[in-house]
Amino acid sequence: MKKLVIFARIIVGTLFIFSGLVKAIDPLGLTYKMQEFFEVWAADGYFVTIVNLLNQYSFWVAIIMITAEVALGVALLIGWRKNLVLQLLFLLILFFTFLTSYVLFSGKIRSCGCFGDCIPLTPIQTFTKDIILLLLSVFLILKRQYIQPIFKERLPFALVLISIIGTLFLQNYVIDHLPLVDCLPYKIGNNILELRKIPADATADKFSYGFVYQKGAVKQSFTTDNLPDSTWKFVERKETLLEKGKNNLAKINDFILSDSTGSDSTETILNKPAYYLFFVKELGEDTDKWLSLFTDVAKKAQQQKLIIYVVTSDPKNVNTFFNEFHSFNLPVYTCDATAIKTVARANPTILLMKGPIVQKKYSWADMDALLK
Repeated sequence: MKKLVIFARIIVGTLFIFSGLVKAIDPLGLTYKMQEFFEVWAADGYFVTIVNLLNQYSFWVAIIMITAEVALGVALLIGWRKNLVLQLLFLLILFFTFLTSYVLFSGKIRSCGCFGDCIPLTPIQTFTKDIILLLLSVFLILKRQYIQPIFKERLPFALVLISIIGTLFLQNYVIDHLPLVDCLPYKIGNNILELRKIPADATADKFSYGFVYQKGAVKQSFTTDNLPDSTWKFVERKETLLEKGKNNLAKINDFILSDSTGSDSTETILNKPAYYLFFVKELGEDTDKWLSLFTDVAKKAQQQKLIIYVVTSDPKNVNTFFNEFHSFNLPVYTCDATAIKTVARANPTILLMKGPIVQKKYSWADMDALLK
């Protein structure tokens, strides 16, 4: 029995540390995922006041969840405060199981983001994982007498504290400097135009269609092969999914650049053979930390004849900021806010492009690399 407890302890602790660190390299990814959950629950009318409040603090919810995963995993492995740690682990796993079950059975959210964007899992895979973890956590609670601390005195507490500080430091660093490992579609080397295409092996969803007609007080559904005569009045069309398609979504499907007239300029810009820069920016954050440096970057880009395209979901305010207040005279393009969150994990982010291919990515904190 003791060996089984050790095995379960290693599996749960290691998986928690790994899961936390995978998300810690891109904490905004979990932030956006939690916002998605909160928005869906609010739209469905579940605890609207509480959910909307949590949505406002999604960033801190994500930071706390990630840090707790790593710290509890470390604490379990070294056997520190086993009763408290096992209770907290059980509650956290129970919450994760609720999230993954909602993803699986509601169909309203495509994935739970359990291992971030680097290790995408299907809803059934994530749900199965959490059920196994839930069972293992119950087993550890029941057999906690076999869990003994590896170290004595103050060292276990110090190790847990170091894991908390280290995880917080890592998250703070990547928020300023972009994820340590970029697993998103706009990573260096990716061809945006190619990723906007539907994969060659895609199969479309298959649907059956029913048409509801009414005659007097009678409503009846008909198929396309058996439509009624003109004495019946059309009411509605019903669509039923017969078979889910496979691989039929482009990896990039919302990156559309619209100019001031609303025209789609995506293909025109991405097909330019020369080097150019995308400056991806949303307003609302302190500009003092990067504005002076960006001024130098803009001057150097002008000297090297590099066009800087400003990409934002708020073109009016951004255009006012750049071109009216600071006279940069930069072209400003509108893009979907969700796409911008995927392109730029730091606000702002600069992409060095050559045609449709991402050459380099810089956060505001690393913008000085463009001056070298």
